[in-house]
Amino acid sequence: KMMWSNFFMQEEDRRRAAVGRRRAQGQQNLGLTPEREGKIKLVLLLATVGATLAVLSVGTEFWVELNTYKTNGSAVCEAAHMGLWKVCVKRLWQADVPAGRETCGPAELPGEANCTYFKFFTTGENARIFQRTTKKEVNLAAAVIAVLSLTAMALGCLCVIMVLSKGAEFLLRLGAVCFGLSGLLLFVSLEVFRHSVRALLQGASPETPSAPRLTYEYSWSLGCGVGAGLILLLGGICFLLLTLPSWPWGSLCPKRGPTT
Repeated sequence: KMMWSNFFMQEEDRRRAAVGRRRAQGQQNLGLTPEREGKIKLVLLLATVGATLAVLSVGTEFWVELNTYKTNGSAVCEAAHMGLWKVCVKRLWQADVPAGRETCGPAELPGEANCTYFKFFTTGENARIFQRTTKKEVNLAAAVIAVLSLTAMALGCLCVIMVLSKGAEFLLRLGAVCFGLSGLLLFVSLEVFRHSVRALLQGASPETPSAPRLTYEYSWSLGCGVGAGLILLLGGICFLLLTLPSWPWGSLCPKRGPTT
């Protein structure tokens, strides 16, 4: 009787040990391997650089500089720089402007600045810059698309963080789509803003006196936006490649066994 009870107890212990091994193996299969986790963290670091550049670009107002031509006999000249949210008009001393430059600027020079937020976000009024009127619909579209880009970027970061913390690998594909969409939307916002600048230069009112001649040049905020869009697209593509099965790459690059 003792022999049979010992036999049943040993069988029960073996069965519990086998169940425990199967559960541990299943949990190990569900988790991320160290190599795969390292790749995801590396791509997330790349996407973080793009996200930082995107926030810096959208939040600053150095997308474009508007410069008037220097006039003879005047000690000051006017320049302006604007972004998605506000415009800054500056009065610069002509003595500070480089001698070989025909126009006033660059806008980073020290001078008297007057910065105002665009009113078409609150009251719906167009802005007046150098006797020219903005087209609020185009400016609003550029700002809204930029905000959508930042929203998609935040969702992508959240998905990847859930993959690393909870092991939910199915969210990696969604994160890749979010990062790629964020980069595309940022490029669309840049293009819409470029059209808004052209519309502003052609928006001189016939009732006002002759508006001053203007030249424009894109500044460092827009350059940050271009870099952010490229990096976010690259991050989305890298995340998407990580979701693909490994067998196509294994068939293209088969591993060689040890030579005898």
